[in-house]
Amino acid sequence: MIKREIQLSQEFKVQAAKAILAISFFVITYLIILILAIILTGLCIAGGISLIAIKPMFATIALGIGLASLGVLILIFLLKFIFKSHKLDRSHLIEIREEQEPELFKMIREIVHQVGTNFPKKIYLSSDVNASVFYDSSFWSMFLPVKKNLLIGLGLVNTVTKEELKAILSHEFGHFSQRSMKVGSYVYNVNQVIFNMLFENESYESLVQKWASASGYFSIFVVIAVKINEGIQWILRKLYIIVNKNYLRLSREMEFHADEIAASVTGYEPLKKSLLRMTLADNSFNNVLNFYNNKISENIKSDNLYCDQSAVINFLAEVNSLAITNDLPDISLEEQSKYNKSKLVIKDQWASHPTTDERINRLEKTGFSTEYSSDSLANIIFSDISKLQNQITDKLFEAISYKGETKVIASDKFLEEYKKETISNSFSKIYNGYYDSKNPIIFDLTLSRPFDDIITFNELFSDEKVDLVYSAIALQNDIQTLNNISSNILSVKTFDYEGVRFKQKDANKLIEKLKPELERLNERIKLNDYEIYEFFKKEERHQNKRKELEQLYNEFFEFDKIFDSRYEIYTKLLNELQFTSVTTPFDQIKSKFKKIIPIEESLKQEIRQILSDKVYSNEISPDIEENLKLYTSKTLEYFGVTIYNEVNLNILYTAMHNFAYLLSRKYFLIKKKILTYQEELIKNHIQHTI
Repeated sequence: MIKREIQLSQEFKVQAAKAILAISFFVITYLIILILAIILTGLCIAGGISLIAIKPMFATIALGIGLASLGVLILIFLLKFIFKSHKLDRSHLIEIREEQEPELFKMIREIVHQVGTNFPKKIYLSSDVNASVFYDSSFWSMFLPVKKNLLIGLGLVNTVTKEELKAILSHEFGHFSQRSMKVGSYVYNVNQVIFNMLFENESYESLVQKWASASGYFSIFVVIAVKINEGIQWILRKLYIIVNKNYLRLSREMEFHADEIAASVTGYEPLKKSLLRMTLADNSFNNVLNFYNNKISENIKSDNLYCDQSAVINFLAEVNSLAITNDLPDISLEEQSKYNKSKLVIKDQWASHPTTDERINRLEKTGFSTEYSSDSLANIIFSDISKLQNQITDKLFEAISYKGETKVIASDKFLEEYKKETISNSFSKIYNGYYDSKNPIIFDLTLSRPFDDIITFNELFSDEKVDLVYSAIALQNDIQTLNNISSNILSVKTFDYEGVRFKQKDANKLIEKLKPELERLNERIKLNDYEIYEFFKKEERHQNKRKELEQLYNEFFEFDKIFDSRYEIYTKLLNELQFTSVTTPFDQIKSKFKKIIPIEESLKQEIRQILSDKVYSNEISPDIEENLKLYTSKTLEYFGVTIYNEVNLNILYTAMHNFAYLLSRKYFLIKKKILTYQEELIKNHIQHTI
């Protein structure tokens, strides 16, 4: 392939300059603080010596040493990061060499040659649906050259073609070739410096406490040092925002540039296809992991998660009627954004990557198109992909503690169970996604309203009606976001709505304009819900069935009315327990645990009702039942004299989460009961008309 010339955009250069200026500002500010700390240390030491020299006695000696230590403690605080290194945990990775995977290394050498960059120091395989560049970093790596490593996820390899993998790796080597990667290294280390001084202070605090406890005279100066350090931390938080906002803007430009480099190697089509498929690939792998996570109590595991991932991605492609090319599903940009009806656009200042839409738009603008129709799966590049997949699978399952002897299920058995679980946890496709993100809106079942007898099932669940639902959801979310902007919970200066630029002060006016539109949408959806009810009520009469539909709707509406108040018990208790995750004085801990006793009583009462409710007979697993019965059977003590009782706290938190899960599960089951009954009615109708 002819090498295409890639030029850095003006925006890239501007953002690189801003990022470098931000780092320089941090360095200058830090050096000023450090110089002031050195001067303070010198003055403190000189003052301490003078104090002792004026009148040598125990009190002056102690005060002199304490004064001298003031500056030293601040210097230690400012310099302790130098001795901290950060290495990526590689225990879950597999390093591969050229003699093991010659075809992969051949592809990488071709990419390195075309991109004009260096070969990676080492190449590793992980379990993830991802590929990335990484390196070990310390303070000194800002000044010394660091060779980068390449990480390739088998979950990614398993869901792309050879040409798509080449495009993805070309993107990563595009980062290798960027001189601005060094800026990333500086920012990384600046963040480590800031993080170290803000959060990694356990050993320092231990040193300070020991020093303060050595003498009451010393503690005076320790308090002063701590206050000065808190002031330094306040400055660091402000610097963190300046450095990272500027770097993240550059990071997004670096992604665009790396995409352009990838397009110059393979054309933009392979990278575009893989970007559009990435969400499905990631969801498929996570679905597999969640499946086996739920099977831990049954001691079930997989011998190859990637065979299972392939089975899931093919199943989801079939369910969603996705086209298949080169044995993989194709996803269009329209399909991916099908349910996203939001008209509000806010630039996320903290995003390190552009959105998929933005990346594809920029890719297509490169004009680097390559004609290819036939391609093979990326897995065939590897000498023995099954062996590698099994190795990575074993590594993942090694971290799990099973109670008994493990059992492995074959991929066909996995798919059978996965399909069964998916169907039991989703709504029928006949509804066209109408109920996937909404519930039947409550209306008075006894009121008689005019009903259009001519309306058909397909009209009730048409794309137009589904569009109404997702437009209302998007508008509701947009209004909530605008409320956050108006109240400054979300700090933005400007935002776009329907392509028009607004300022923060305009948010309230826009909200007032959008509210009537949302009301109109919700009224149309409510009317459609009523017509759905009347349609199936008519079908029920025609089929001479007893009035079960009204009963099912009543049951759902009644539970819907009490659901929020019941769920609030969980959220209220969770909020009240926030103190357990932060440092809290002992007397306050005891007082706060007393405060939650009435809420716990309400929770236990609700749990007892759940345990006796027949709806849950097939939903409560032995582990959940054991936890709930243990929690409700006795009063648990969560705090001793000076420490938390972690066992009892774990019982409490597990019971709370189980309660929230089961409550939501009942809501789902009652809703599904309506939809299943309606599905039976329409199927009977179709059979009778054939």
